[in-house]
Amino acid sequence: MSNELTPKQKKFADNYIESGNATQSAIKANYSKKTARVIGQENLLKPAIKTYIEKKMKEIESHKIMDAKEAMELLTRIARGEEKETVIVGTADGLASTTKEADLKTRINATKELLKRYPDKDKLVEQQIRKLKAEADIAEAHAKSVDTSFNDEDRTIILDDMEDNN
Repeated sequence: MSNELTPKQKKFADNYIESGNATQSAIKANYSKKTARVIGQENLLKPAIKTYIEKKMKEIESHKIMDAKEAMELLTRIARGEEKETVIVGTADGLASTTKEADLKTRINATKELLKRYPDKDKLVEQQIRKLKAEADIAEAHAKSVDTSFNDEDRTIILDDMEDNN
């Protein structure tokens, strides 16, 4: 289809895809500034240019939208801990960025999402996921109960505030 277009028409169409402005696209494609508005509108009506633009727009859209295979691959990388994310952490020197793999709950959710796509769910796998989720919940509850903002050397217990029962 692009064979049917002249180099000028192709340049017009490519510019139009980028800007959405027919007049400016005609000017950038080296059409006369005086006739650019009319030429731009006429070009949009020409079947070969119209088809070329539609085809290119579909290609662009297909690159923007994740297909099922990509989604499955991403979920698999997350479930395996291969997908890393950047996190900002506070340090004594200020802020620093580091990468980490997904936490256990996120990995479990990715695994669940993967398994939903397979109709013959394995009961053993479901039970293993249930067990891992329970372990993750316990670990999270334990982490919340431990105050990690102070170490043992930084803690002070004031004995004067304790009641004397004598």
